Amino acid sequence: MSFPALMVTLVVITGTIWLLDKWLWAPARGPKEAEPVIVEYAKSFFPIILAVLIVRSFLIEPFRIPSASMVPTLRIGDFILVNKFDYGVRLPVLNSKVIEMGEPERGDVVVFRYPPQPQIDYIKRVVGMPGDRIQYKDKTVYINGRAMAQQVEHKPIELMGIMGTQDKLLTEQLGDTNHQIAVSPGQQRVVVDMIIPEGEYFVMGDNRDNSSDSRFWGTVPEANLVGKAFYIWMSWDCNASAICINGERIDNSIN
Repeated sequence: MSFPALMVTLVVITGTIWLLDKWLWAPARGPKEAEPVIVEYAKSFFPIILAVLIVRSFLIEPFRIPSASMVPTLRIGDFILVNKFDYGVRLPVLNSKVIEMGEPERGDVVVFRYPPQPQIDYIKRVVGMPGDRIQYKDKTVYINGRAMAQQVEHKPIELMGIMGTQDKLLTEQLGDTNHQIAVSPGQQRVVVDMIIPEGEYFVMGDNRDNSSDSRFWGTVPEANLVGKAFYIWMSWDCNASAICINGERIDNSIN
């Protein structure tokens, strides 16, 4: 059972117990009769579970980065916050949009349900918009025939253990967005030349040669969008060094 489904189930169960007690059981109890433990727990947990469900479903949801596909922007162990309403308000579990709010913009870092396995959440950067012609060749993105400019950057010490020793750190101009990408030496894994269907988005990881993304499994339907990643609130990875918490990563916006 998914977390949203679990939360909805718990809200229904605790809320039902609370209402049954209010309408049926409480009036039948004597003035000195103790309240059943199950009712006490239901009354205590119902508002808490309901508040968590509302916040996670309609406002903000936390995620943990499990892979290096978005290096250097995001790293393994980063805990991020995702805005759930920028792209429209959706009902939990059903995932149907009930309020239109906005659409992704080129360069947004988005969380979405992985199209081949929708129960899994992925995070990538929006590169291609509906109707765009996207080409990827010579490790360069072309949008509607125009190459997205890349500039080689000096690799800071903090990335030496995160990126491969031969990887290049580049700044890519993606529409109006400047962001960093990592590119590995060697032959390109795949060549892309496609028109993005209406209502779908072409996404890529910033770690270009170490990412499973739209180059391999296709575009992301608008219905699969979960939200826009915007903030790193914690970074915790005990495998990277003896110090688990990376204080330099905390309290950073995601660009």
